[in-house]
Amino acid sequence: MPAGLLALTAAIPDTAWAHGVSDADKAFITGADGINIVPYIYLGAKHMVTGYDHLLFLVGVIFLLYRLKDVGRYVTLFAIGHSTTLLLGVLTDVRANTYLVDAIIGLSVVYKALDNLGAFQTVLGFTPNPRIAVLVFGFFHGFGLATKLQELSLSRDGLIPNLVSFNVGVEIGQFLALSVILILMSLWRQTENFRRSVVAANAALMAAGFVLVGYQLAGYFQQGT
Repeated sequence: MPAGLLALTAAIPDTAWAHGVSDADKAFITGADGINIVPYIYLGAKHMVTGYDHLLFLVGVIFLLYRLKDVGRYVTLFAIGHSTTLLLGVLTDVRANTYLVDAIIGLSVVYKALDNLGAFQTVLGFTPNPRIAVLVFGFFHGFGLATKLQELSLSRDGLIPNLVSFNVGVEIGQFLALSVILILMSLWRQTENFRRSVVAANAALMAAGFVLVGYQLAGYFQQGT
């Protein structure tokens, strides 16, 4: 599993590292007028299942959760946070530097890996409330996409239905991706290798998060050159 995580990060294309929108999707979004419910649902689902930063964070969130009830609680908190800032960020035109927001998203992956390793309790003597942390980082994940959509010339005609449809697609994509992740995690947990690999797997997850942070900070400092 650790090697798989590192291989996953190595295979991520530049657009995914940048939490970006593909050229084809940009062309559709900027050229579409009126209400386009089905296409926006598709785009939202596509964003989630190809959003490696989201998926890595979700892996960290459910890594040590064994009951579906607990998984549902944390994923719901993440969905609430993600949906809120995605919708409000675009509708109210609240803006921030995309690289910095995406760097924080990378830090969310680092945080969850450290949390799974018990690092906060060891170093700080306490553990941040994990539910609040997932909700707060959900806000940043949603705002990260909102900042990208703000860069596009979104038509005001049908904007709210299209955004809601996009968000519905994101949740559908999250459900599909999470289902696959849970199946793979369940199979892995049944092996003797799982307990021996917890530290190494979360170390790899943390490394992936730092790579995401480094990529975004490099983009931030290069944008003015």
